[in-house]
Amino acid sequence: MTRSREPRKGRRPRPNPEGPNRPPVSFFSRTFRTFSIWIILFLIVAVVVNNLAGGDRDRQEISLSEFWAQVESGNIESIIAVEKELTGEFHSSITISANGRSRNVQHFKVYLLSEDPELPQKIWDKNPDVEIRAKPAGTPWFNILLSWWLPILILVGLWFFLIRQMQSGGSAALRFGKSKPKVLSESAPKTTFKDVAGADEAKQELQEIIEFLRDPKKFQRLGGRIPKGALLVGPPGTGKTLLARAVAGEAGVPFLTISGSEFVEMFVGVGASRVRDLFEQGKKNAPCIIFIDEMDAVGRQRGAGLGGGHDEREQTLNQLLVEMDGFDSNEGVILLSATNRPDVLDPALLRPGRFDRQIVVDRPDVRGREGILKVHTKNKPLGDDVKLKTLAQSTPGLAGADLANMVNEAALLAARRDHTEISMRDFEDAKDKVMMGAERKSLLLSEEDKKITAYHEIGHALVGWLLPNTDPIHKVTVIPRGRALGQTHFVPEGDRHTLNKDYLLESMAAMMGGRAAETLVFDRLTTGAAHDIQNATGLARKMVCEWGMSESLGPIQFGKKEELIFLGREISQHKDFSEKTAEAIDDAVRGLVVNAYEQAMDLLRKNEDALHRLAAALLDREVLDAEDIAVVMDGKELGPKEEEDDAGENAAAKAEKRTAPASKSTNSEKTPPPAWDEEPGEKPFPPEKSSQDGEPPVPKDS
Repeated sequence: MTRSREPRKGRRPRPNPEGPNRPPVSFFSRTFRTFSIWIILFLIVAVVVNNLAGGDRDRQEISLSEFWAQVESGNIESIIAVEKELTGEFHSSITISANGRSRNVQHFKVYLLSEDPELPQKIWDKNPDVEIRAKPAGTPWFNILLSWWLPILILVGLWFFLIRQMQSGGSAALRFGKSKPKVLSESAPKTTFKDVAGADEAKQELQEIIEFLRDPKKFQRLGGRIPKGALLVGPPGTGKTLLARAVAGEAGVPFLTISGSEFVEMFVGVGASRVRDLFEQGKKNAPCIIFIDEMDAVGRQRGAGLGGGHDEREQTLNQLLVEMDGFDSNEGVILLSATNRPDVLDPALLRPGRFDRQIVVDRPDVRGREGILKVHTKNKPLGDDVKLKTLAQSTPGLAGADLANMVNEAALLAARRDHTEISMRDFEDAKDKVMMGAERKSLLLSEEDKKITAYHEIGHALVGWLLPNTDPIHKVTVIPRGRALGQTHFVPEGDRHTLNKDYLLESMAAMMGGRAAETLVFDRLTTGAAHDIQNATGLARKMVCEWGMSESLGPIQFGKKEELIFLGREISQHKDFSEKTAEAIDDAVRGLVVNAYEQAMDLLRKNEDALHRLAAALLDREVLDAEDIAVVMDGKELGPKEEEDDAGENAAAKAEKRTAPASKSTNSEKTPPPAWDEEPGEKPFPPEKSSQDGEPPVPKDS
C-alpha cells in the first residue's frame, strides 16, 4: 500500500523560495543548506563556551620574583605545571601593584625562564602541604577545530556561495550553458488581445498562430503547416512585447520568454549551449511558444564584427539558425521574436522556414489611438468634457507607450490639482508635457531674452500660418520647456504617409521664420536659430541627395550610407560623385535654404503689423493657441486671460477646434510656391514638429 503524495486538503503548498518561475529546490540542496547552518551555529557556540568557560579567565599573571617570594613565605596552596607555565592558588591573597594600580591576587599564573627539574623539591621545602600536578602540553579539541577546520570551512562555504551567485541560483556549479527562460505560470496576471488596441492586423496574424496550436487539424487537412516563427517589427513603444504577452495569455500552451542578451556571456560557447538548452526545453513542453525579446542583440548580421568566424555572437546565431530550421524537427515549437532594428538582422534569420512571418507593428492611426486611449482610461474616472476622439486626432505620430504615458501624466496632474476626476484640461496639459517637455518655471529670463524669444517663435508661427501647405499650429509658448526657451508646435491634420515638395519647401520656410523675424525686428543675429538651421539644412540635403527634388540635378540619389552592423548606426557616407557634382549639390542645398529664408522674410515684411501684435499678445499671455492667433490675425483683441481653475470648462471645445483644419486666411498677398509634382518619400522629422530654441541642439539621426 502506497501513501498518496498529493497535498492534504486545506493545506497550502509550500512556495518555492527561488521564485514562482524557478524549478523546485532539490532535497540535496535543502539538506546541505540546513546542515551548513547547524555547523555554523555549533562553531559560534564553541567559541562562546571557550571564552566563557576557560579556566584562566580569573587568574592574574605575576612576576617571577613575586612567585619566589611567596614560595619562600610558604603561601603556596596548589600548583599545576604545564611545561614553563605554572598556575596555582595562594593560601591567602596578596596585593600587588602594577601601572600605579593595586589589585588582590588569589589565583596566579607565572612563566618560567627555563624548565627546572628541581622545582618541585624547592617548593616542597618551603611549602610541605602544597599540591603539585603536572599536565601534558596538549591542545583542546575545540582549539584545533577553530584554528584549522574553521578557516577551511569558511573558504569552502565562500566558494560555494560565489558559484551560486554566478549561476544566479543555479542548482549545480559550473552550469553556465543552461538557459533560464521565464515560464509564465497560469496564476500570473494574464494579458489578452482585449488589452491590445491599434494593431488589428498584427493581432489577426498572431491569432492564426494561436488557432493552429489549439486546432492544428483544421489547417493540416488542407495541406497547411504550422509557421516556424514570427518576427514582430516596429518602432519602439508600439506594443510588440505587449502583443507577445497577449499571445501568452491567449495561447493556453506553455510560454517561454527570454531576452536576446541572455545568450551572450564572457565564456566562449555559452551562447550556443544556451540556445540548444532553450529549444530542448521547448521540445519537452511542445506544443509551446518561445519568445525572444530584442532579437537584434543576438541576430545581428554575421561578418560585420572584428571577431571573425569564431566570434561568440556568431556561434550563438549559427546555433539558433540550426535549431530553427535544421535536420532536427521542432514540431509544435513556435519562435516569436521582437525587434526595432530589422535592418541589422542576418538575412538567413529572416528567410521563410525560420521566420515565416514578419509582422509590422507600426504607429497607430487615429482609430488605433482612440482605441489605445480607451484601453488605458477604462479604469480611470473621466470628466464629462473628455473626448477621446478629439485627443486621438490631436496626437498624430504618438505610439502606444506615448499615449499610455500621456494618460498617466493626466491622472497625476488631476491628483495634484485635487480633482475627483480627470478633465480635458488635465489631458491637454499632459499632452503638452509629453510632446513639448515639462515647463521650467524656475528659469527666469531677462526682458530682452524673453522679447527676442517671443519674436522668434511668432516668426515661426506667422510664416506657418500664412503658407497654405504647412501643418496647423497647435501652440506657441515662451515658457521654457525641456531644453528650449520657447516652442512653436505644429500638429498635422491627419496621418501623413507621403510628403510632397510644396509641403517640404513651405515647412522649410516656417523653420527659417524665427531667424527672419529676429533679423527684421532687432537687426542682429542670435544663436537661438541653431536648431532651425540644422533641421532646414538636413531637410534640404535629403531633398537633393535622397529624394531627387532638385531641378538642376534631377531625380538622382547621391551618396551611399555605410553602417557598421555592430554599431547600429551610420558612420560615414560613401562619396560616389565627382568634386564638380559635390559643388552642385552644395549649391542646390544652399539655394533651397536661402530661398526658404527669403520667402519667410518677404512674408514677415508684408505682415509686420501682425508680427508685432502677435508678439505683444505672446509676451502678455505667454501661451497662444490656434484660436488666439486667429483672433489677433483678424485684428481683434484677445479676451481676458482665463484662470487655471476655470479654463477646464473650455478646454474640450478649444481642443476640438484645434483638431479641425485651421483657417489660414490673411489680408496680405501670398505668393504660392511653384506647383511641382508630388513625390513620395520618408518623413525627415516627426509628424508633430516643434521649433525649439534657446540652447544648443542635440544632434539627431535623421
